[in-house]
Amino acid sequence: MGLVHGLHFNNLRGDIYGGMVAAVVALPLALAFGVASGLGAIAGIYGAIFVGFFAAFFGGTPAQVSGPTGPMTVVMAGIVTLFMGNPGLALMAVILGGGFQVLLGLSKVGQYIALVPYPVVSGFMSGIGCIILILQLGPMVGHAANPEGVVATLKAIPGFFGNPVWDAAMTSALVLAIVYFTPTRMAKLVPPSLLALLVVSPLAYVFLPDAPIIGEVPQGFPTPLLPTLTWDTLQIVLESAITLALLGAIDSLLTSLVCDNMTRTQHDPDRELIGQGIGNMVAGVFGGIPGAGATMRSVANIRSGGRTPISGALHAVILLAILLGLGPLAEKIPLAVLGGILFKVGIDIIDWRFLRHILKAPRIDVVIMTVVLLTTVLVDLITAVAVGMVFASLFFVKRMADLELANLHIVTNPTPSTPLLPEEARILEQANGKILLIHVDGPMSFGSAKTMVRRLETFKGFNTFTSVVLDLSKVPAIDGTAALAVEDMLNIVKAHHQHLFFVGMQPHVTKALDGLGVLVQIRPGHRFASRLEALQKASLAEGTLSKDTSGPSTPNQHLPATP
Repeated sequence: MGLVHGLHFNNLRGDIYGGMVAAVVALPLALAFGVASGLGAIAGIYGAIFVGFFAAFFGGTPAQVSGPTGPMTVVMAGIVTLFMGNPGLALMAVILGGGFQVLLGLSKVGQYIALVPYPVVSGFMSGIGCIILILQLGPMVGHAANPEGVVATLKAIPGFFGNPVWDAAMTSALVLAIVYFTPTRMAKLVPPSLLALLVVSPLAYVFLPDAPIIGEVPQGFPTPLLPTLTWDTLQIVLESAITLALLGAIDSLLTSLVCDNMTRTQHDPDRELIGQGIGNMVAGVFGGIPGAGATMRSVANIRSGGRTPISGALHAVILLAILLGLGPLAEKIPLAVLGGILFKVGIDIIDWRFLRHILKAPRIDVVIMTVVLLTTVLVDLITAVAVGMVFASLFFVKRMADLELANLHIVTNPTPSTPLLPEEARILEQANGKILLIHVDGPMSFGSAKTMVRRLETFKGFNTFTSVVLDLSKVPAIDGTAALAVEDMLNIVKAHHQHLFFVGMQPHVTKALDGLGVLVQIRPGHRFASRLEALQKASLAEGTLSKDTSGPSTPNQHLPATP
């Protein structure tokens, strides 16, 4: 494994152009995200530089461009508010969050991020979009963003619009007009967000002077910071760091999937987490806000020819050069310009693809998406993802249980649809309802275990059978709960003093049943490799019923009896 994943020099021209375009796209967004975070525009530029550079060289998605993103900025704004008056603690959360991302990558958990269901991702992305929209309403009309969060901002909206700063409102209106109505041909040459920044800022400076501006921006290369951490603040800083790490992992790896689809390559998820973690740690040390894989910048890079980490690193170097050379000009940028740009970002983050089909989409997916969206806006993102995963898991278990129950076949008299060999069907017909065949065709899990037992208990006329054939030969996997359910089935058979014949199992199933002591309850000579052999033995045993045909009896302590 090379030091830099995907690095080669065969696409140098494309990488240079891609890096330049990505930097142009990133500049206004970095400024806007920095202001929105509460640490200032310069923190957004620092985050774009350091996360962009180090994530490119140490990450696992060659064509991906990283930097501050909407989701990370929303969380960071909450953390800055939490540690108001002590921004060093917020930066310590960024550093520790990066460290946790490195640990996630080293622990090889990156592959599991892809298991987050789409409705959960859709809900929290749309929720983030709504949060960005809500938080920018104040700055767009000349008021400072409410530091107390989304709910407080919603309450303050009447005050914002009841007493607007008209110069700021006109500034943001001009920005929205440019970002939405720039002709497609021009938008391919200059990103609308950058065009709005370059056009509206000087116009507002001259004609709309009352619009609030960014203000003082530090000059030169940033100096490293050494945030302090005390035992009193350790727990809350760690909680914030974990939130940043998990959200950054999800955000980055989702963007990695987009890059894979566009470049027809395969990213390394664990390496990507390590690269993002290193980038965030360095960004925190130099006073930058955290970042992740940025979809808009990555798409712009790829469409412009970028394919290797050179493009992502070059975009960071260009941003550094802009900072060193043009930093004083950023002080005059109106906050309403950045608010308008972020308003467009919020609109774009919302998952309109899902929302357009919400009336026809599966109801369960709509419920999950709605719950996650509301929890994201009203509580926090990590809680939203956790709640969404629990809901999605429960619904998935229910669906799988229904499928497993459909694969449980209890056969007494064969029908044309019964999957039996002619000889097997003949044996059951000749038994005249004295042999019961239980056949499971598929996996068995905890979701269906109890219902399977109940179905056997309530099967009409179960006590009239003299022999029971339990066929698990088509079961590829079984968990512990289902294995104990098999034991309960055996106990039911023993309670009715019936013969039990067991049909061969696959190795994994055998291991699970043997490990839980289920197989010892099967009488020697009553396990068979094929269903036909078991049915033949059951046919011979008919009329020779004994009370000791199923081995020693043990109490049923695993699943409660169903009346």
